[in-house]
Amino acid sequence: MEEDDVTIREQNFHSQVREYIICFLLFAVLYIVSYFIITRYKRKSDDHEDEDAVVNRISLYLCTFTLAVSGGAVSLLPFSIISNEILLSFPQNYYIQWLNGSLIHGLWNLVSLFSNLCLFVLMPFAYFFLESEGFAGSKKGIKARILETFVMLFLLALLILGIVWVASALIDNDAASMESLYDLWEFYLPYLYSCISLMGGLLLLMCTPVGLSRMFTVMGQLLVKPTVSNHLDEVFTAFLKVEGSFAHQLNKELDNIRNQRNKLERRKKASGWEKNLLYPIVMLILLTGTTISVLLVALNILYLLVDETAMPKGSTDRAIGNTSLSTFGVAQAVLEIVLIFYLMVSSVVGFYSLRVFEGLTPRKDDTTMTTIIGCCVSILVLSSALPVMSRTLGITRFDLLGDFGRFNWLGNFYIVLSYNLLFAVVTTLCLVRKFTSAVREELLKALGLDKLQLSNSPTDPESGKLSANGHQKTL
Repeated sequence: MEEDDVTIREQNFHSQVREYIICFLLFAVLYIVSYFIITRYKRKSDDHEDEDAVVNRISLYLCTFTLAVSGGAVSLLPFSIISNEILLSFPQNYYIQWLNGSLIHGLWNLVSLFSNLCLFVLMPFAYFFLESEGFAGSKKGIKARILETFVMLFLLALLILGIVWVASALIDNDAASMESLYDLWEFYLPYLYSCISLMGGLLLLMCTPVGLSRMFTVMGQLLVKPTVSNHLDEVFTAFLKVEGSFAHQLNKELDNIRNQRNKLERRKKASGWEKNLLYPIVMLILLTGTTISVLLVALNILYLLVDETAMPKGSTDRAIGNTSLSTFGVAQAVLEIVLIFYLMVSSVVGFYSLRVFEGLTPRKDDTTMTTIIGCCVSILVLSSALPVMSRTLGITRFDLLGDFGRFNWLGNFYIVLSYNLLFAVVTTLCLVRKFTSAVREELLKALGLDKLQLSNSPTDPESGKLSANGHQKTL
């Protein structure tokens, strides 16, 4: 009997060690990728080692950690879905025994913990540390800046806890709720993260429909549209003439002209399959993905009205791979994963397309650390709310695990139903507006009326029209 107990303890120990190693390796990969992404956009500084350089480096490491956690939050639901299908397909395979429910639940809990840590501790610390100079009259240096940073963090924590305490007391004034107000770990942090999750969900609701319609424009700028070759020759020659006329003017405008010329040169040299086949296929894929997303949300609205099990909920069951949550098996699981990543990319595109957040748009080799901190916080909020949004909209039926399933507002039928309705309506309106404006432009071109509208306007790089003064339209 004692030997059996020792064997069980050894198995549990080895399982935990294996899970820790897997989590570490996954996070190490995310951290390396995040580091290369941030350094690609971070403003280059000199190699002189001073106090500000040390502060910038520490802030860089904290931002990299936060971006890696964001990547983990984005990958949580797809990784869980595909793991469930793999375990169903190969239940007795020895080489995938490491892929179990304990590992999946552990990943969800770690991402939830690190998301809270980054959002409430690391990112505020990075910002205050970057902006700190030390208290007046104190000796300048790293220690003085750290002291000022911790004082600011303490004051910020008091402010946030006070706001949450007052809000909770106003909303729930029963005896049990009033008693829980003094429980920091079990009440404050989950309630605060629930509020942040709701804000992230609303931010996704605002950004994703805009991003879904904006994706067509972005891909249109990256790919070469089908055009007449002679027309491109004329436009390319015209840009060469305009470039010459700007030779003695400001360098910035000259660089813009050269950028436009390079884009036109790429379009001119593009192969026939890229112009006539790749572009329509990519546009069709985007349209199909957006249409399927809207249809799934519409079906989820019907399910919410007739079946209470369609409500998003958390799960404490640690068993993974017992039943398939996809009607069509692996094919539907792959489709769900593709749609989840598509919605995340669209939400990021939509976020930077909104005028309110245009100032956070990163620029290659010219982005300040303050802007990078803002970008990391925004992406963390979006990515942390992505699993909740995907389950709320019915993109997948995989139940939320860990603290992601403990959000208070997930149990409110009217909030969930309103969320689905708003997403479907706003996304449809954005797409209708996008395509009706595109059809209107094509009709104007066919009737020759576009020349009248562009006679006093800058160059449109897509249509290739030049204005009288030779200026170009900024992308």
